[in-house]
Amino acid sequence: MATTTKRSLVEAVLDRFGRTYAEEIGIRLKDTPSALYQLLNATMLLSARIPAKNAVQAAAALGEAKLTTPKKMAEASWQDRVDVLTWHGYKRYDERTSTMLGDTAGMILDRYDGDLRKLRAEANRDVAAEHRLLRQFKGIGPVGADIFLREVQAVWEEAYPYVDARVAKAAGKLGLPEDAKALARLVDRADFPRFVAALVRVDLAKAYGDLTQ
Repeated sequence: MATTTKRSLVEAVLDRFGRTYAEEIGIRLKDTPSALYQLLNATMLLSARIPAKNAVQAAAALGEAKLTTPKKMAEASWQDRVDVLTWHGYKRYDERTSTMLGDTAGMILDRYDGDLRKLRAEANRDVAAEHRLLRQFKGIGPVGADIFLREVQAVWEEAYPYVDARVAKAAGKLGLPEDAKALARLVDRADFPRFVAALVRVDLAKAYGDLTQ
């Protein structure tokens, strides 16, 4: 695909890859307890070293199984969670992840009354503090916290514009700015979460040549 201007390159990236992971999974991302919790679970699954498509399928399956709140997840049996994960392509990490899902649900209930907006409040809407608090959950490391904040910037305005190392690397390889504010100026505010997700997808697909030739 020939792209002769930065604008046409950005449009091509968005046209081909411009979908957030929340959208792909079927999470209607809002600043509500259930949506934020589902995003956290998706983040945990996407952080594992398995194909992203398998993680997306497993995250969508948790929603289909109605495991959409910490209370519902905590009430589900360990085997119920294993079954959902196994049936949807997450077999390699199913048992360990089932345990982490249960532990995390319990922690959110105990510490935040089931509402991750209280984590945001505890962090005083400071992104570095949010990143640190997200890492307290089992299965959420620095990469997972980055994934969560990339997606949640759609509804947590303090996180905008959020660009992590993977997004910056992809942008740089395409000849686009690696700085978050400069990158954000290339698209409308509402499109930026889709744009950073698209850059991650470009990197995963190794599609740089297709977009720049």
